[in-house]
Amino acid sequence: MDAIVVRNSGYIRLKQITDGRDGRLCIMEALRDIPFAVKRVYYINHLENRVSIRGEHAHKQLQQAIFCLQGSFLLRLDDGTRRQEILMNRDDLGVLLGPGLWHTMTGFSPGCILLVVASDYYDEADYIRDYEEFLRFVGTERA
Repeated sequence: MDAIVVRNSGYIRLKQITDGRDGRLCIMEALRDIPFAVKRVYYINHLENRVSIRGEHAHKQLQQAIFCLQGSFLLRLDDGTRRQEILMNRDDLGVLLGPGLWHTMTGFSPGCILLVVASDYYDEADYIRDYEEFLRFVGTERA
């Protein structure tokens, strides 16, 4: 597991209890494992595998944590200065997506399921969907 180098991000490791043949329990608690109160939870599935693209936006204030519950995908992060790619393939290891962090998800394996928990309810005004606007928001414009 490589260190995360982009701003406003980090790993989130969930507690696990393995119960032999009866499976494994992963535990996520708001304000303990997740560094914010959770107001929204959503999941993404039935992706068109490698051709699907999700994300391609940033948020002004919202905090999120993203997990891969099944399969794998590539998470691309960009803080306006540095970029990083993270292979998401562990159900107990998530990534914090803080404000001002452009994120894109691609390269989905068959049957991939993503889970996202968010610090607030949906608000379209919090989204930055244009990359040039994102660069202005974080104060770095590329030539």
